[in-house]
Order: sequence, then structure tokens, then C-alpha cells
Amino acid sequence: MKQDISSKPSFRSPIVFGPFPGLVAAESTRHGGVSVAPYHSLNLGGATKDTPENVTENNNRFFSALGIPVSSVAKSHQVHGTAILRVEHPGRFEGYDALITDRKNIQLAVTIADCTPVLIYDPVRKAMAAIHAGWRGTVGEIVKKTVLTMQQTYGCEPADCYAYIGTCIDACSFEVGDEVAEQFDPLHKKRNDEKGKFFVDLKAANRQQLLDTGLKEERIELSPFSTVIHNDDYFSYRHENGLTGRMLATIGLIG
Repeated sequence: MKQDISSKPSFRSPIVFGPFPGLVAAESTRHGGVSVAPYHSLNLGGATKDTPENVTENNNRFFSALGIPVSSVAKSHQVHGTAILRVEHPGRFEGYDALITDRKNIQLAVTIADCTPVLIYDPVRKAMAAIHAGWRGTVGEIVKKTVLTMQQTYGCEPADCYAYIGTCIDACSFEVGDEVAEQFDPLHKKRNDEKGKFFVDLKAANRQQLLDTGLKEERIELSPFSTVIHNDDYFSYRHENGLTGRMLATIGLIG
């Protein structure tokens, strides 16, 4: 892959959040950073063997492109669980896969490289969430639990909320064994008899959790991209055998 370390960070802004002034939401690609192979080039994840200096510079570039100071970012070391953190101040946290806040000038962020990022915004209560949903988190219904936590914590009504389900491994690429497949609803998996394996649709499974909690179908946007099929533009942990970088999905409200 051609290096692009001199270019600006590349990211995608969800259309569904377009109507809301002051809301900054984006999903990075792998382009526009300083990291070299195999983390080329906009590696935003510290849990790699990339140099800390590269990761710091990439984060500075990415958030600068969004007009966000890095000092306002809230992240957590993710553990593929279902723990949810109510964020009161920016910083680095430990052990949470979902972050929620109703504070302005806090930019929530989750790292991804095949797992499903989900961003949620309630324009009535001005509350938001950033969720990392791998297959374990999806089975554990982290998305549903996050919406319910926003409801309990901030008084959010799911019908008022908007959501973006971001770029992750696609249903044609996420091959799993029976022990994983049996934990998913039949609607969200398909068996390939030739391979003797199931293929799971993480986007559909997490979308269903949003619908089950009361979000309106027309207020949910799905990324059309795949970390595997579109690997030239996105990092894929599985496709690149673990030697790859991380993207970020982020959401925050500027005061």
C-alpha cells in the first residue's frame, strides 16, 4: 500500500448527525498519518506495537482536522465487555467499552479494527454515546444496555435518538464456529455448508438492538463500508492477521 504520510487525515462524518450544529461526529480511515507499515498510516490506537510518538502525532492530526483539542478527548482501554462509563471529564479510562456523557466539550472516542462502532445522539437531552461492540459485546447487548443507561441517567427517550453504526467486518467476512454462532439470533447469521462455518452480521445484530430499545428505523445510519472488503481504506485485525492499526469513532458536542 502506498504511504500517505504527507496528506491530511481522512475521515467520514455520518450523515444522520448532519442537522445538529455543534455536534462533531466522525469515523477515521487509515489514511493521513505518520505510521509506517504494518500500521500505515493513521494508526490511532495505542494498543499496538507502533511507536507512541506516531500514535500521539496521528491523534493530534486527526482531532485537529475535526477542530477538537486532544485535551478534550475521553477514551478507555476496551476489554470486549459490556461496562458503561458515565464520563464527567476528559481522560483515559480502563475497562469500559461504552462511554456516555451529557457534558459539552467532551469528545467520546472508541477504537476499532473489525468490531462495530456505534455512535448515539439525543438532541433533546443533549446526551451522546460512543460504543465498541465486538461479537462478545454484541452478544452481551452492550448497545441495548447503553441506550437504557442513557434513558435512566439522562432521561433520554430512545425515539428522540439518532444513531450511526460504523464500519466493521462485514457479514460475508466474519466467519465463526458453532460455539460463537449459537449465541446469535438466526436472523443475524448464515451457514455456509461448504465451509462448515457460520457468517455473522454484526451491523444487523446491533441495529436490531437499537430498534428493540425504541429508536426509529429512519434515524439509524449504517456505514456501507467493510474493514475487510475495503481494507485499502480501513484497518482489519482479522484480515491483516493482527498486525495493523486502529481507527477511531468519535462524538462530542462543542459548547
